[in-house]
Amino acid sequence: MAEERRFFSASGVPIALRRRQHSASCRELAVRGPRLQLRSLSAATSAVWLAAYGLFALSENSMVLSAAIFITLIGLIIYLHFVKIDQESLLVIGSLGIQVTSSYASGKESTTFIEMGQVKDVVINEAIHMQKVIYYLCMLLQDPEDPQGVSEVVPLFQSTKPRLDCLIEVYKSCQEILEQSKTAPQSS
Repeated sequence: MAEERRFFSASGVPIALRRRQHSASCRELAVRGPRLQLRSLSAATSAVWLAAYGLFALSENSMVLSAAIFITLIGLIIYLHFVKIDQESLLVIGSLGIQVTSSYASGKESTTFIEMGQVKDVVINEAIHMQKVIYYLCMLLQDPEDPQGVSEVVPLFQSTKPRLDCLIEVYKSCQEILEQSKTAPQSS
């Protein structure tokens, strides 16, 4: 069963939260940002190439045009493969752990898995950024030497930056499964 709801990012861009429940202790939460717009891509490419053509007209050096085309194409490949993230997702499996996946515009995916024994909690934190308060979801990882301590804070959804209302939905879903996984070992 999958449901999708619309929200906004911290910068006001429309995003979508898709919740898919695979079982009682397994849930996938994916935040999808806006797709790359062909109009803005074409405008940026045209601006660079027009500037290069203007320099070519002044200098009459064909290397200017070749360099502009080459730099634009390399820049576009780097942007699509390493910068533009279309979707960020969490797969929370109560008995195993949490998988964090980022899907780039080029199709590349980056995945990190954190065992449930390392996860101390999932919390919503706040930060001051450019004269405004933003909220972000993060995982607190348990310190192996000090069970009460936190060894690392792992921020989630860094690219899509959902607003608080969306983060609350994700937080509640994560907490349901974390509570199930914490009570399951005690009952056996």
